[in-house]
Amino acid sequence: MWKINLKENNPPLDVALATIEIEIEKAKFTNEVAVKVLHGYGSHGKGGIILIETRKLLEKLKKQKKIKDFLFGDKWNCFDDKTKKLFLKDKSLIDDEDLNKNNPGITIIIL
Repeated sequence: MWKINLKENNPPLDVALATIEIEIEKAKFTNEVAVKVLHGYGSHGKGGIILIETRKLLEKLKKQKKIKDFLFGDKWNCFDDKTKKLFLKDKSLIDDEDLNKNNPGITIIIL
């Protein structure tokens, strides 16, 4: 799975959102089925601005049909229907380190 680690460099919001859009296009070009964004969940678990704005961006991209869907880290588990459908497209996703971890600091983008 293609990964975007926004926590690593802690970019400003505009750079983070632009990075997501660019990396989605790169992942599509390589025929990936999903992209994992590591954005963190904000200080003290209250929800950081990058998490909030990433979700808004993904809603917009879904409406524009630039992505198929997305799911939050707490839904990234073996019991979620969207996750199961992704496994059918790429069985290697079963080995993802964040699967079944209820991690609010990630979002999975379905391409």
